[in-house]
Amino acid sequence: MSRREDYETRTEKLLEPIAAANGVSVYDVEYLKEGGDYYLRAYIDKPEGVNILDCENVSRALSDALDREDFIPDAYILEVSSPGLGRALKKDRHLQASIGQEVEIKLFKAVEGSKEYAGVLESFNEESIVISEGDSQRSFARSDIAVIRLALDF
Repeated sequence: MSRREDYETRTEKLLEPIAAANGVSVYDVEYLKEGGDYYLRAYIDKPEGVNILDCENVSRALSDALDREDFIPDAYILEVSSPGLGRALKKDRHLQASIGQEVEIKLFKAVEGSKEYAGVLESFNEESIVISEGDSQRSFARSDIAVIRLALDF
């Protein structure tokens, strides 16, 4: 397990009871470097959507818990927010909850002349993701997918 994965896993374990106590669920946790700064981002969700008070309450409690545990030696910026409408579907639980919904897929390299596809998420397994585009279905190797996210329909 990489340092990043370790920090994300440990943070998610700290975050789960905090989220539950605040009536939200953990969507994802990511630790990354942007420019010269490290960011620890916690994404929370609830059926009716999170609000600023949810984010504030979870952020304060998570910050206190992280200070007590002190397992991240680098200076970092903690952010707690909603995953947003066009949320990335990174984990199997995200994909499972999104079956039957419109998704957008961006590939690392072009397939049949395109790096971007959209369709309804039909199924997935360890190796592939299947979407339907009208009357046809298309399968993509998970290793070829740079990002899959819910489609925004305005």
